[in-house]
Amino acid sequence: MSTGKTVRIAVDIGGTFTDLQILDMGRGVIRDFKSPSTPHDPSEGLITALRGAAERYGFALGDIAMLLHGSTIATNAVLERKLPKGALITTAGFTDILEIGRHMRHNVYALKAEARGLLVPRHLRFGVRERVRANGAVETPLDKGAVREIGERLADAGVRAVAVMFLHGYRNPAHELAAAEILAAIPGLAVSTSHEASPEIREFERASTTVLNALLKPVISGYLERVSERLAGAGVTAPLYLVQSNGGVALPEEAARLPVKLLLSGPAGGAMAMAELARANGFQNMVGLDMGGTSSDVSVVIDGAVGETSEGAIDGLPVRLPMVEIRTIGAGGGSIARVEGDALRVGPESAGSMPGPACYQRGGSQATVTDANLVLGRIDADGFLGGDMALSGEKARAAVAAVGERLGLTPEAAAAGIIDVASAGMAGAVRLSLFEKGADPSDFVLAPFGGAGGLHACQVADELDIQRIVFPATASTLSARGILTSDLRHDLSHSELILAEDAACAALQAITSRLRAEALDLLAGDAVEEGKRSVQFFADCRYRGQAYEIVTPWQAITEGGRVDGAAIADLLGAFHQLHQTRYAHSAPEEPVEIVTVRAQAIGRIAQSSGEAADGAVRGDAAGAVRAVHTGAERQEIPVRHRSGIGPEAMAGPLLIEEDYSTLFIARGWQVRAIGGGHLIAERSKKETS
Repeated sequence: MSTGKTVRIAVDIGGTFTDLQILDMGRGVIRDFKSPSTPHDPSEGLITALRGAAERYGFALGDIAMLLHGSTIATNAVLERKLPKGALITTAGFTDILEIGRHMRHNVYALKAEARGLLVPRHLRFGVRERVRANGAVETPLDKGAVREIGERLADAGVRAVAVMFLHGYRNPAHELAAAEILAAIPGLAVSTSHEASPEIREFERASTTVLNALLKPVISGYLERVSERLAGAGVTAPLYLVQSNGGVALPEEAARLPVKLLLSGPAGGAMAMAELARANGFQNMVGLDMGGTSSDVSVVIDGAVGETSEGAIDGLPVRLPMVEIRTIGAGGGSIARVEGDALRVGPESAGSMPGPACYQRGGSQATVTDANLVLGRIDADGFLGGDMALSGEKARAAVAAVGERLGLTPEAAAAGIIDVASAGMAGAVRLSLFEKGADPSDFVLAPFGGAGGLHACQVADELDIQRIVFPATASTLSARGILTSDLRHDLSHSELILAEDAACAALQAITSRLRAEALDLLAGDAVEEGKRSVQFFADCRYRGQAYEIVTPWQAITEGGRVDGAAIADLLGAFHQLHQTRYAHSAPEEPVEIVTVRAQAIGRIAQSSGEAADGAVRGDAAGAVRAVHTGAERQEIPVRHRSGIGPEAMAGPLLIEEDYSTLFIARGWQVRAIGGGHLIAERSKKETS
């Protein structure tokens, strides 16, 4: 690589591996790198990966011009409950809000409602006299003395984080600001307010989001401090950007202030990369399957745009923030197989990177999906991670055999069963993600990525009747590729029930003008050049009487128009169409309410495009074959390196290898190159006739 600050690096830290994409901006070449994660301290694995990439590709760490960082640190902290002791201060009479929640049952046939996971115990939830009305008017002043007394109790109890959520703080934050000022005087106490974390209606979701933000502040702040120290010690002076759940990036200061926005940091990168893949290759509808070592993430592109939502959940905890729509299941290369009764189960428990699958030879003894693929011959034991990590076929076989003994199966049959169960789970997640949108899987192209996605793609597509599969270039690190091209992004919102009619034009104009000004000010504060700033508008709409909304693009306002009758008609038309698509009906004659107006502030970061560089060719000699268990018996099937696949179709069964992943093209499929380093597999004509 060239010298000078011409190296741009994207890092995606997963539970098993740390993935890098390295862009040499001078040469326009993108290379990837992969190394094991260090769950005890992800910053250690980050520095190790950077040094390994620098050594392999010949650049100095001081040559890095920009470092973009996605991770599952926030997610794992919540899932594993590795959070500090926290408290909640709210309006008197609402201290049980986290327990009451919404009267919804995910399992309608259960005799008892599911137990709700609470991050703040009852004795650390405090009510304070205050009341702001829904229109923002103060009815009862804040009892500041009570806040001071609560602050003293928090200090004595060793509380490290506190969430402040008053009933209508989103409309008038004066009371929350006053309480936060009092609490800020307590040393070592992280304070989060609801108007800052989630300035929207629905007090339960807002409280949950604010609590999560408060508890994550010490976690993320501590991590960012360690990262900064390690980067400085390694000679990295490049600016650091953190990937958010919305697919954009933020500076460390913003990430430390609102760490709840990092909950889908890693998976969001993959979704954004898939959307770019779809647009670049003319695919309107695409479903992405990101299969890593710990889990699989499903994301959907419809009409060239990746799905977004204003509300999600993590481990049953609502998060009301803009985020990429992603469905995650516990099916990855490290997912552990076990027998429950007479049934074979796979995941959600994972062996991770330490000890990892049995074949890693790091002390793991339980069979995983990776072990099953190795037993079936789909993985080259000597070529894993580009040859940097040797696998033990003997240990993999022993682990899988132990599962087979409980089911009366041979190791090969047990391995095939593990693959079947894992693939069926992924197919089910894809099917549900598409059916929720009123979409037919057969109308979509499947894009598998992550280290293990290419091994299972054909089987998942077969179960869903999908006819085409696109195998992206550098698929194993595609989430990092999405991060590499991310822009700065801020999300702003204003919640107020307003009928979408001409009479509301003046009020809506005032709201959109204020949001636009605030958005541009934020981008200016981030030092984004004026010509690289843009603001996009959306509105959460619903038919009057409905309980939930659809986030609807407001194109007329995004393009700079004023809120007039035509702009209202533009919004209504888009909402009716989205409602028809999602629910198979619409009611244009019914009045429509705007619940929240949203603005996305986007700052384009200077970027250079690049093409993926070919890895070292392995196993591509004429006549290269491998014994693979593809059904009732093993057979010798061709093995090719990815760079050896040309525009002429090759029929499966076939193995295609690259440095960090393997593709298995099943019988009944044909694969060919389509440019840009991408491959496409299509069903053979006889299979579709």
